[in-house]
Amino acid sequence: MASELRNFLALSYDELEQLNLQAKEQRRNRVAPDKIQEQRIKYLSDEKRIKAVTVLFSDLEGRLHMLDYDKKFLVKSWDNLTFDGSSIRGFTAQRESDLRLSMDWSAFYWAPADFFGSGKVLVFGQVIDKDGTPYSADMRGVLKGYADNLFDKQGYTLNAANEIEGFLFKGVDAERRFYETNTFEYVNTGGYYHSLPGDPLRTFIDTAAEVQRAMGFQNEKDHPEVAPSQFEINYSYGEVVAAADQIQLYKLICRQVATNLGLSASFLPKPVVGVNGNGMHTNVSISKDNKNLFWDPKGEEHMSPMAWSFVDRILTHANDVCLMLNASVNAYRRLDPHFEAPNQIKASPTDRGSMIRIPIGNEKSARVEVRSVAPDANPYMVMLSIFKTGLEGETAKIANIRQAERYLPDNVYDAIENFRKAPWTSKLLGEDVKARFADLKQASADRCARLLGTFVKGPEVQYHHEVYNQFLWNLF
Repeated sequence: MASELRNFLALSYDELEQLNLQAKEQRRNRVAPDKIQEQRIKYLSDEKRIKAVTVLFSDLEGRLHMLDYDKKFLVKSWDNLTFDGSSIRGFTAQRESDLRLSMDWSAFYWAPADFFGSGKVLVFGQVIDKDGTPYSADMRGVLKGYADNLFDKQGYTLNAANEIEGFLFKGVDAERRFYETNTFEYVNTGGYYHSLPGDPLRTFIDTAAEVQRAMGFQNEKDHPEVAPSQFEINYSYGEVVAAADQIQLYKLICRQVATNLGLSASFLPKPVVGVNGNGMHTNVSISKDNKNLFWDPKGEEHMSPMAWSFVDRILTHANDVCLMLNASVNAYRRLDPHFEAPNQIKASPTDRGSMIRIPIGNEKSARVEVRSVAPDANPYMVMLSIFKTGLEGETAKIANIRQAERYLPDNVYDAIENFRKAPWTSKLLGEDVKARFADLKQASADRCARLLGTFVKGPEVQYHHEVYNQFLWNLF
C-alpha cells in the first residue's frame, strides 16, 4: 500500500518536545491522576491518526517489556487489560498466572515516528494482582507507592538523575553473536571527550540525544567516555519514578538508534577486559516545599545532617543491598579498582573508588552520588533500595564509618549470600519477593563458570561465558 494512503501520526521533533515537556510538567506538579486520565483518554479518542498505544512494564530483574494495544480497544478496555504473568521472569507461577495492567497516565510519551513507528504513543503501566492491589514483584509499582506515601505523609519529593554509560560496537546484535566472533569491534578509539564530528560514535550520540530531547529528557551534556567506543548522555533531574522510567527509555532509545545505524549499544557492566566498564552513577537528593534538604551551607562539604545520615545508612547496608545495585555476574567484573571502579565502602568528595561521592553542589544541586551501580540493574529496585535504605536503614557503630577499610564483594556468589542473610533486604522487598529475586540471581550465577576467563564448551559451540551467557540471561 502506498504510504500516502496511510494517515498515521508523525510529528516533528519540536512538536514532540513540546508535548512531552507539557506532560512532564503535569507529572512534576502532581496533577490529579483522574484529571490526567480524562485528558489522555479524550486525546486518544479525538486523535484519529493514532493506531496503537505501546504499554511498557518491567519484570523483577528490570527487563523492559512492551505490549502494543490497538488504540480503539485500549480506549474502551484500558481498565481491564490482562496478561499471563507466568511468562514474565520473577512474576507469578503458572497455576496463578493472570495479572492486570493499569495505566499510569502521567507517564505518557510521544515518540519519534522514524524510530518508534508512526501512529504510536507510549505509556508506562503498573501491574495489578488478582485482588486489585499493586503486584508485589512489580518494582515500579512498589517504588511509586513508597514515593507517593512519603510525599503524602512528610511532603518529601525523592529526586534522582543517572549517568548511564554504554559501549557502541560494530554490527547489529553484537552481544548475541559474541559466541561466534569472540570479540567486540570498537567503532571509535578516541577516548574521553574525544570524537571527531561525523564519526560513527559522534553520529550515534548526536542522534540518540536528538531522540531524547524530543521525548522531553531535557539533556545537559553528552560525550565519549574513558574507554574506547564508550558513551554517556546526561539529562536533568526528575522525581524518582520518572527518573527510573527515563533509564528504561534511555537504554531503549540507544539500542534502537544503534540498530538503525547497523551497530549495537551494550549496557553490560564489563563487556571488554582491560578497559573501564559501564557504570550507572546515581545522583539522589530529597526536597520539601521546593527546598533541597541535603543542602547546608555550614555543613561538612555543604551537606546537611540529614544527608550525612542518609550516607551513613547506605554505607551500613552496603553489602546487604549490593546485589540489588549489581545484579549480574558480569557486574562484579566491573568492580575492579584498577579502572576507577567504586568498590570501597566509603564516602568521599574526591576519591572515585569510593562507593559514595559527594559532588560539588549548591542550594539546588547538593546531592549524594552512589557510584557502585551497574546499568543492567533493575532501575526501580535500585531507586527503592537507595532511598529506603538512606531514610530508614540502621547506622552501624563503626569508628569513622565513612573511611573505614571495607569493600564490596568481588563476585556475585558472596553478594547473593549477603543479600539472603540480611534482615534489611527482607524489610525492603518482603520475604517472598526477596526469595524470588535471590533465586533468579542464583540460577543465573550457576549457569556461569566461577573463574574469570573460563570457556564453556558445548557439543557444537564454544563460547566465553562472561559475555554471551550473561547477555542471554541479563539482557535489559
